[in-house]
Amino acid sequence: MVRMELSNVPETRTTYDPGPDRDHLDRVERVIAVYETLMHRVASAHTPEFLEIGVTMSQAKLLYLVQAEPGLRMSDLAARMGVSLSTVSGVIDRLVDQGYLGRTDDPADRRQVILRITDAGASQRALLRELNVGQVRGILSRIGEPDLFVVERALEILAVAALRPAPASAAPASPQAEGEPA
Repeated sequence: MVRMELSNVPETRTTYDPGPDRDHLDRVERVIAVYETLMHRVASAHTPEFLEIGVTMSQAKLLYLVQAEPGLRMSDLAARMGVSLSTVSGVIDRLVDQGYLGRTDDPADRRQVILRITDAGASQRALLRELNVGQVRGILSRIGEPDLFVVERALEILAVAALRPAPASAAPASPQAEGEPA
């Protein structure tokens, strides 16, 4: 088994100064292009089981967020997704109708609605996770040990970077339409 030395991989504790560095910006664009190619290939290879899931991608994202943060207020969910309360309300109505989410008045502020995932919603999330993990596991099983180590290290670096606050000048550009859930 060949292992790459950690000294060859960027340290996760380092941060990048987002000053005007053309080489860095070009590399970011190349990484995004590779990521989009990967996502396209993954989406193209979805198994028929994904078609049997009873929720849309927007609904799946809402289920994930509500499950990740029990007691999430509907207004906080809308803010987190960057959409209006009325936009998220329609998606939530459908999830409540399907029995995947429950909502209750906030006892501290009756104008607020608290969301909770139901057992059926948690089952949908678990099924989605199982299908996604199976698909990723299949892709990773085709990668040799040295490259798999690089993928693991790269994902560790991304996970740490995702925890850091974004610099004010580095606000992400979003290709989604206004009002569309992310």
